[in-house]
Amino acid sequence: MKARVTIMLKDGVLDPQGEAIRHALGGLGHRGVAGVRQGKVIELELDGDDPEAAKAEVARMCEGLLANTVIEKYAVEIV
Repeated sequence: MKARVTIMLKDGVLDPQGEAIRHALGGLGHRGVAGVRQGKVIELELDGDDPEAAKAEVARMCEGLLANTVIEKYAVEIV
């Protein structure tokens, strides 16, 4: 089974990469973009067949390594 983790900066945390993207889009003529937040997606191939146990294990991975939970939030999806 696969798990997909989406990691984004928490609200209120400055996102300089998102701001650079927004600025670049404006420079390319895309005027309707008021804000950009960028993040990352991690896909994991997992052994087992229990989606709830897998989701809990991936959450532990996020808390321990994949996400900096001081400034980032994450969402786990079993796909």
